[in-house]
Amino acid sequence: MRRRLLALVCVSASLLSGCGLVPGGGTERRTVTVWLMQHSASQEYLDRFTEEFEREHSGLDLDIRVQEWTGIGEKVQKALEEDAADGPDVIEVGNTQVATYAEGDGLLDLTLESMRDWGREEWLPGLAEPGRWGSQQYGIPWYAANRVVIYRKDLFREAGVTAPPKTPDEWLALTEKLHTGGNQGIYLAGQDWYTLAGFIWEEGGELATERDGVWRGALDSPAALRGMDFYRRLQALGDGPVDADEEHPPQAGVFAEGKVAQIVAVPGLASAILKQNPDLEDELGYFPVPGRTAGRPGAVFTGGSDLVVPANTDTEEGAIEVVAALTGARWNTELARTMNYVPNKAGLADSAAGEEGVAAMAAGAAQGRATPATPQWSAVEADNPIKQYMTKVLTGSDPATEARRAARRITEQLAFD
Repeated sequence: MRRRLLALVCVSASLLSGCGLVPGGGTERRTVTVWLMQHSASQEYLDRFTEEFEREHSGLDLDIRVQEWTGIGEKVQKALEEDAADGPDVIEVGNTQVATYAEGDGLLDLTLESMRDWGREEWLPGLAEPGRWGSQQYGIPWYAANRVVIYRKDLFREAGVTAPPKTPDEWLALTEKLHTGGNQGIYLAGQDWYTLAGFIWEEGGELATERDGVWRGALDSPAALRGMDFYRRLQALGDGPVDADEEHPPQAGVFAEGKVAQIVAVPGLASAILKQNPDLEDELGYFPVPGRTAGRPGAVFTGGSDLVVPANTDTEEGAIEVVAALTGARWNTELARTMNYVPNKAGLADSAAGEEGVAAMAAGAAQGRATPATPQWSAVEADNPIKQYMTKVLTGSDPATEARRAARRITEQLAFD
């Protein structure tokens, strides 16, 4: 409503002196406040973007404010509910958070711009799909990151492995060959549910399904059970703890100790590995998680960020210009090159994949998926029955029984309003 009142005032004023003009005759400048998350972009990138954006948009100033992820959900919700003049006009949010913010009518509907101007059909599905609420597009994909297999080239050579696997069966056989002589074929924590999700999707299963507006857990489907069985067989070819996730202990440290042939992680984890073991500098390799079709990467969870515009912005046009620039081909590719991300469109991947890890990640991103697009999914992750299910199966419980129990729990959590 405030934007419409301002527009009416602008039209009325233009009859007298020209809208956007101050008494001295100069063009009125507007400030677009942008909230970006810590470590999403380098300061050098932000400085260059700000300078060129303001030069190309003479009536706009940028005020980029870097935020921390800790506590950001509550801070964003407050900003969406308030009508403060100094609030954000553009916000970076996690791709799976968009539905939570859109549910309360807090975001601007960008469907028209995304279809008409921004090439929505070309976006990576793992970023584009969670950016929608209903049939409307609220989140505009900015960058992506997904898991690949990081491996030890020297241990592969010692085991006589000359090429990465092309199918899940080849991956199992290769890993079994590597799991010898005191080496772990793979370090896979028992509760790494993001990796499990990819295996389930690759088999044609889902974590949860929606019908007539009702969400239900789906871990007990035959396809989902096949994904869990593959996880169980692969996880057994290493010493990953069955009752902990990949951060307990951090798998970078385990890999750096020198007895692990493979882990499943984002390529950026290599920096943490090399910090603990610089001798591995020339021995790290990468390949996409293999898919059921030879030569096609398997499904993976795609993390990353979308850009949203609060519905209460008083600089709507300027905010849309910022989103268009940051997610457009030029600056999106620059960000991917600078930060080793995957761009928001598969067609931009080749221009950004300048090193092996990013190339493997970009290949896998084409098969990227996201968690179910419902605001209640956060309740599932808060008290995660998928992790409990995985541990039960890996310690010998009946998979079908435990899958039904976990699916029921997910259904209950998704029904909570």
